[in-house]
Amino acid sequence: MKTKAAVLWGLGQKWEVEEIDLDPPGPGEVLVKLTASGLCHSDEHLITGDLPFPLPVVGGHEGAGRIVEVGENVTDLEEGDPVVLTFLPSCGRCSYCARGLTNLCELGAAVMMGPQLDGTHRFHARGEDIGQMCLLGTFSEYTVVPVASVVKVDEGTALDKAALIGCGVTTGYGSTVRAADIRAGDTVVVLGAGGIGMNAIQGARIAGAKTIVAVDPVAYKRERAVEFGATHTAESADAAWEVVSELTRGRLADACVITTDVAEGSYIGPALGLVGKRGRVVVTAIGHPEEQQMTGSLLELTLYEKQIKGALYGSSNAQHDVPELLGLYNSGQLKLDELITREYTLDQVNEGYADMRAGRNIRGLIRY
Repeated sequence: MKTKAAVLWGLGQKWEVEEIDLDPPGPGEVLVKLTASGLCHSDEHLITGDLPFPLPVVGGHEGAGRIVEVGENVTDLEEGDPVVLTFLPSCGRCSYCARGLTNLCELGAAVMMGPQLDGTHRFHARGEDIGQMCLLGTFSEYTVVPVASVVKVDEGTALDKAALIGCGVTTGYGSTVRAADIRAGDTVVVLGAGGIGMNAIQGARIAGAKTIVAVDPVAYKRERAVEFGATHTAESADAAWEVVSELTRGRLADACVITTDVAEGSYIGPALGLVGKRGRVVVTAIGHPEEQQMTGSLLELTLYEKQIKGALYGSSNAQHDVPELLGLYNSGQLKLDELITREYTLDQVNEGYADMRAGRNIRGLIRY
């Protein structure tokens, strides 16, 4: 079939929206008609090369829609089912899935390769095979994805809002609730109040954190952070240290979560300085692939038992956490509507990313 999609043909280029060819679903795959796709910063990393995907590629990895066709051997999904697409597949059978670490499923090795799990491509244009961002390619009206990348949700789910749970909400929420293990009464610092950071903030709020400090140089984002649960804001890590030190009488924060646009090695030292004894520094933001150095006090790391840990997809389990987050939204505890600063058509995808780079959006949304 034909579908309209946004394709990245080369590093540093803009998304090109054009009609391309899409193959039908193969065994273990489904064809999905997208309702909406979030404009996540990770797709910007394709343009800069911070995520070294082979090009060309159909972007987008945060989406929801309805199944319109199922391939062979698909038994638990059928035409018409509402689904959220997750950017990390889970097979349910490998060692990591068996231990509940589905975000580390061995199928994840395929998400940056381009083709589908069987090694062949579903998108084609200009005589070339085109890859899919994280096996998904949600910058397309229709896409074919593996069953391992699909979470069925309840009929009546607001799929335009649920699209954001495919990546940003789950990653941010999990970064504080799962990876940082935030508990009632804790003090949390979130470095970066964008699409991921705002969900880390509301995750900390839902977990019962007493003090939540949102750090961002953009005044608009600091203002919006209060809406999502920040009790205090600061424009820099140094300013945040003054706030946290005073509020905790010098004990400092229980956790600091890094959700900046890009993770720099130089951010680790200030983040470690913001947490106290047994404090956790959680790195959720994507770093430069070639960067090999981090700064920070090794003495404090040992003497104060501080910790540094990475968090992929917020250390979440999509099959469990996506329905749980939708339940929190339906009960009024999780804010999804407020995350969407502006909606765009697919043709406006480059405008959406320009707004993101300028700090005008918490999350842009493409509505089909």
